[in-house]
Amino acid sequence: MTAARVRSGGRPTLEEVAARAGVGRGTASRVINGSPRVSAHTREAVEAAVAELGYVPNRAARALAGNRTDAIALVVPESESRFFAEPYFSDIVRGVGAALADTEMQLLLTLVGSDRERRRLAQYLTAHRVDGVLLVSVHADDPLPDLLEQLGMPAVMNGRRSATEPLPSVDSDNFEGARGAVEHLVSRGRRSIATITGRLDVYASQRRLDGYRKALADAGHEPDERLIAPADFSEEGGVRAMRELLARRPDVDAVFAASDLMAAGARQVLREAGRRIPDDVALIGFDDSAVARHMDPALTSVRQPIEEMGRAMTRVLLEQIAGESAERQQIVLPTELVVRDSS
Repeated sequence: MTAARVRSGGRPTLEEVAARAGVGRGTASRVINGSPRVSAHTREAVEAAVAELGYVPNRAARALAGNRTDAIALVVPESESRFFAEPYFSDIVRGVGAALADTEMQLLLTLVGSDRERRRLAQYLTAHRVDGVLLVSVHADDPLPDLLEQLGMPAVMNGRRSATEPLPSVDSDNFEGARGAVEHLVSRGRRSIATITGRLDVYASQRRLDGYRKALADAGHEPDERLIAPADFSEEGGVRAMRELLARRPDVDAVFAASDLMAAGARQVLREAGRRIPDDVALIGFDDSAVARHMDPALTSVRQPIEEMGRAMTRVLLEQIAGESAERQQIVLPTELVVRDSS
């Protein structure tokens, strides 16, 4: 070891780290670069060798040699007010942060709520100031995914834009989650089951609406468009949609809302109208956020593994950046109906 250190000018090399850890140079490099594609045992061995030898990676040289910035962007095409109002986003950020905790990657959070901000982001990405991008809450007509593909920049989406999405993505099973929620309402004897959808230019909203329709069809319920009220995932949107539903179908006896926040808005309107939950109207949300647990009565909700989605997106992106995966993965994680007092 001493001779090797003298040959390298007294500064430990990557080769010495690999030899001390008993692994190849490439494996040692993957650990130091934060790749998830190494075993816990190997990671511990390399990290111990780094600590023993006092190895310090030359980040600047490594970045220049590989055109790397050691940073990734988490891009959310929403306004600041919506980002901080919806628990979904904070859970995604928590999952991304957990996946990056053992790496040297920095996370850049970027909110894109206007055309001006979108243009600025496009210029930033074109200059390749990050190594990869995580995209959350993407609408069907959003040009950002296509720009990333043109730039050849590694990117992973939280949810797809369509069934034929070309970019890698991680999502929950929106169709089965919604179908299970409505089947639960049918099993409780509900007959006039309405839904409050999210924005229908978001594929997840379309899939939840498809699941709602499939469950009703399987139960032999006649379709009625008056029982479908589009909204925007916000509490205010839930308020507006619930008022529309009561005006169109006063006999509604159950509501499946495509987010917990919209369910909270619906609950407010139902109470104002003197409707008891669940006696007169059963209510189900989607996300199983803190909102669901703290509502009165506690809200039945479809739990989706939001933090795990954030972690999975990050793992896939890091593999792309490290050149370890050319596969365009489409990962769909299961949901679970958490039954509480509201249904």
